[in-house]
Amino acid sequence: AKIVEIPPGPPVLSPLVAEIYGLDYDGQIRVAREVRGIFETTPDIVDVDDSVEHPSRKLVLMVDRTKASRLGVPQSTVAQALATLLDGEDMSYLHCANVKYPVPIRVEFSEADKADLEQVLSLRVLALSGAMVPLSEIVEVHESTREHSIYHKDLLPVVYVTADMAGDTDSPLYGMFEISERVENELGLEQWFIQPPPNPYDYSLKWDGEWQVTYETFRDMGIAYGVGLILIYLLVVAQFRSYLVPLVIMAPIPLTIIGILPGHALMGAQFTATSMIGMIALAGIIVRNSILLVDFINQQVREGSDFAAAVINSAVVRAKPIALTAAAAMAGALFILDDPIFSGLAISLLFGLLVSTLLTLVVIPVVYYGVMRNRVEWIRTATG
Repeated sequence: AKIVEIPPGPPVLSPLVAEIYGLDYDGQIRVAREVRGIFETTPDIVDVDDSVEHPSRKLVLMVDRTKASRLGVPQSTVAQALATLLDGEDMSYLHCANVKYPVPIRVEFSEADKADLEQVLSLRVLALSGAMVPLSEIVEVHESTREHSIYHKDLLPVVYVTADMAGDTDSPLYGMFEISERVENELGLEQWFIQPPPNPYDYSLKWDGEWQVTYETFRDMGIAYGVGLILIYLLVVAQFRSYLVPLVIMAPIPLTIIGILPGHALMGAQFTATSMIGMIALAGIIVRNSILLVDFINQQVREGSDFAAAVINSAVVRAKPIALTAAAAMAGALFILDDPIFSGLAISLLFGLLVSTLLTLVVIPVVYYGVMRNRVEWIRTATG
């Protein structure tokens, strides 16, 4: 008997899952026991378990047909008697005045008697001659082991070793890397983290659980982040008709990291998938602020202002609308700051906007001045 709790996190078998592959199932069980021993001796690893079923005893009652026929007991009578006392049988029905449907009267052995082989074999069955014959006279007991379940994944037999992480560091990835190092040093077992083993008939270990979900989530979001940056770059190229200006405009995007990561550390929160969503959203917000500054500089230069003065005025004039829009977005993020799922999104927006907005007002004018001070005439002709 095991007490289990459905985890509230991602839909995985357990936070820490080690999949054991190999040539034969007995060998997989042997390797799984060695891996489980490492799990159990690693600090802060709790709730260690595996998918190997404990071998349970099985008793098979075989009817001695020679004795049964000599005593006049059909084999079907023995089977029916055993089914009645072990599974139960409705012998009659009880009709009550206040009950719409009759209540069945079920006869079967108690749980204690079912577990007692002597009680089962002492049951007497009716022979054709009318005599009562005990089952012990006409059956033989053969002891064996119950068949156990063999788990499969991608049509291959696999043994799971599962566990959870406790202690001050609640992320299971730290425990996984510590176990992985011990498995490599003590067992020399080949390990795979991202893809299944190419040869599943060699004894190997594939890490699954929250690690797999975390890897796939951040991999897909990283790809989406890269695609988003490329699309932003192409849009800004179309707007300013330059391949260099968009690079200046997108320069503050890495500045969001300066606010996001210290913000998570300050709040004692982990960088989650929703934090990554907030980081992706910040890229568009920061680019918008940069476009406001660059467009203002270009407009001032087109009207005849000095380039250096236009750069300084851009930060002064555009500071208020940029700060107000950032403050509005930060105020909206406050309402989801205590949400257990979207708190990472709120922290990314709050601290990312705070730091990147302040730095954008300095970085964009300075970088744009340094890059375009020798191309003022191009600005006038390109924007005119």
